Amino acid sequence: MLVVTGGAGFIGSNLVKALNQRGRKDIVVVDDLSDTRKVMNLSDLEIADYIDKDDFLRRCDELNRMTPIECVFHQGACSDTMVDDGRFVMSVNYDYSKSLLAFCQQHAIPLIYASSASVYGLHGPFTESADRFKPLNAYAYSKTLFDQFAWQSSLTPASQLVGLRYFNVYGPGEQHKGRMASVAWHLTHQYFETGKVKLFSGTGGYGDGEQRRDFIHVDDAVRANLFFLDHPEKSGVFNVGTGRSRSFNDVALAVINACRDIDGSAALSLDGARSQEVLSYYEMPQTLKGKYQSFTEASVEKLIAEGFDGCFIDVPEGVGGYASMIYQELNSGSALS
Repeated sequence: MLVVTGGAGFIGSNLVKALNQRGRKDIVVVDDLSDTRKVMNLSDLEIADYIDKDDFLRRCDELNRMTPIECVFHQGACSDTMVDDGRFVMSVNYDYSKSLLAFCQQHAIPLIYASSASVYGLHGPFTESADRFKPLNAYAYSKTLFDQFAWQSSLTPASQLVGLRYFNVYGPGEQHKGRMASVAWHLTHQYFETGKVKLFSGTGGYGDGEQRRDFIHVDDAVRANLFFLDHPEKSGVFNVGTGRSRSFNDVALAVINACRDIDGSAALSLDGARSQEVLSYYEMPQTLKGKYQSFTEASVEKLIAEGFDGCFIDVPEGVGGYASMIYQELNSGSALS
């Protein structure tokens, strides 16, 4: 049996889907469905059981006695970087993760958990080093602290332990995330509603829309999880990005041209999108200033050295395909909100 916490969420539901495609249906999804929009992510998946996140820690010993747990994929978290309630974030992300780690170590159950590139702060460097933590918000701090707790030198893991530091993940299944959904999701909805898209004006020494992030498709993030499921002898903390930063302008242009292709309109260059005011810019909100990563780029050498296939979906293909999917669904009346 496999357990996926956050299994109704973005990466978690895509992971369950990939496991289904492997023929695995013995999956227990752990989540909090207070936000019923996440039910859409589960509607076409096959699972053995669903357990509320607050019940799971009380029931995990019993569950493991009934059917031994092969692996726990811990994808569940409060991922909103703008949440002001630090106690809530630490309870959900840090305390819960510690309890889950203790259970897995007690029973020698592999644990593959979601960390975050946010632990690196504004400027990186973005390599898996223990001395490069620079969290800027409660979410990043909770991930930092759990990484430090899980990998303290005084502990020797009793079973496989893997931390995956996700960079900017985008793709199907994120419609419930609201303001924390990917820029590709937001821009596609902007284009559908107005025929135009907007990005932040220049920040951090970068020109308008030239801030750069390592954007990774959710399918590649799922591949990383499955790689470690297939290799239980491998442990460690690994970046999960493409190793190549792309500008927000690149993402915007991929969205614009994917949507224009559906409309039967000719593709635009960046200059053309700007001159026709299909792409414009606005000042970054004050609440983000000094807390915004204007550049991220994963060092993926460690992950690839373990044998992971480093052929990642590139932004024009991944964002373009995703934007087309959203646009078609919205046009068909199956609104995503």
